[in-house]
Amino acid sequence: MQMRFGTMLAAVALLSGCGGGDSGSSTTGGGTTVTPTPTASTGCSLRERQDWAAAQLREWYLFPDTLPAALSPAAYTTVDDYIDALTATARAQRKDRYFTYLTSIKEENAYNNSGATAGFGLRFALDQTGQRLFAAEAFEGAPGLAAGIDRGTEIIAIGTSSSSLRTVSAIVAAEGTAGLSTALGPDTAGTSRAFRVNDAAGSRVVTVAKTDFALLPVSSRYGAKIIDDGGRRVGYLNLRTFIRTANAPLKAAFADFRAKGVTQVIVDLRYNGGGLIETAEYLGDLLGGARSTSEVFDYVTFRTEKAANNLTRFFAPQPESIAPTRIAFIGTGGTASASELVINAFTPYLHANAGLIGTNTYGKPVGQIALDRESCDDRLRVIALATQNAARQGDYYDGLATKVEASCQASDDIGYQLGDPLESSTRQALNFLAGRSCTPITGDASARALRTSDTRRDLLMPDRPGTAQREVPGLF
Repeated sequence: MQMRFGTMLAAVALLSGCGGGDSGSSTTGGGTTVTPTPTASTGCSLRERQDWAAAQLREWYLFPDTLPAALSPAAYTTVDDYIDALTATARAQRKDRYFTYLTSIKEENAYNNSGATAGFGLRFALDQTGQRLFAAEAFEGAPGLAAGIDRGTEIIAIGTSSSSLRTVSAIVAAEGTAGLSTALGPDTAGTSRAFRVNDAAGSRVVTVAKTDFALLPVSSRYGAKIIDDGGRRVGYLNLRTFIRTANAPLKAAFADFRAKGVTQVIVDLRYNGGGLIETAEYLGDLLGGARSTSEVFDYVTFRTEKAANNLTRFFAPQPESIAPTRIAFIGTGGTASASELVINAFTPYLHANAGLIGTNTYGKPVGQIALDRESCDDRLRVIALATQNAARQGDYYDGLATKVEASCQASDDIGYQLGDPLESSTRQALNFLAGRSCTPITGDASARALRTSDTRRDLLMPDRPGTAQREVPGLF
């Protein structure tokens, strides 16, 4: 069974989606195979797809007691709307906040295997008024960065051409923030948009066309490096998403940390919405040089009737593993699922030497399995499992701020590049590692805050995101 964690921000809701299986099943390193329940018909009419999705939920859903005893799909015009209705009770209980959904097998496999997606390669964020739009991050090898748009650039206006520019404030006034997603266009290669932007280089109009690109899970610019903090060597790692292509750069980063004797590390997961559990476990192994193969990384549990699928994952230190004495995990409300899994896993071992820096995380201690209907290119991501750390702690639906043993408040200052020692969260992480005092994070989910000076920003997400947008909140 291939299992996955992930999230998305859409208004106040976070959706999630993760990795896939082949031939209508999903497998993990645990060797278990999950196959969808056969249905009488393999057709792809709306009703047949709805009936299939409902059957899988009744068999696998982690919260079966919350499913309605009977709910006719006749009133719902899409499979997604019907799934949302079936999971409404669990959502009201904050157990499944749109984490169960339907996606494309081909699209998800392409993203999980190589980070393949189409877009500008920019992560956008809105200020607290919803009137100003900024680039929070720009991805290498994508057209946005090539056009000179990077972290901190403000998007003043958007249009299909330079002659049809509409200001961001005008779009939001007329159509709400959802209008911005519409203005940015479909995520298909060739979609072109003109932007009036403003940054340190001044105000200008640039035209950018969406292209197919492979999202790098670890930035080639700032994703892994050594920070010299007053003579202390601190390892810095920024992981954008948990996909298979993360393994090689993670291995290289930790080999460098190990060679340079790093014992203190910053793991920056501030925008990481999750991904594959297997990749999260690999990151844990690289951080677990002091752990033995008899020590538990995490427990994975299914509902009672599916308990034969339960797994216990032990640490498996690698040749590149380090044994950090202190870890500073940078998080925000965009930090969820697989990211939270890693943070939670180290609390029983490092206790107050593993700190959460930034704001409270999202709160998703559950994960999906993939159930496929290949004839329709349908993959149902259904919440079917929960995770716990070695101390059997896993009830963090309201985020990790009240679960970790140490935390420090910090803002996300897009006036500086990620990993810059002058950037607020990075600076606070260095202070935590040095043992300096700080103000703990409160347990509220004020979440997704980004700051330049005192201005809050929320990551921009469409109502129905694609696979990459679920895992990389704010991506367009």
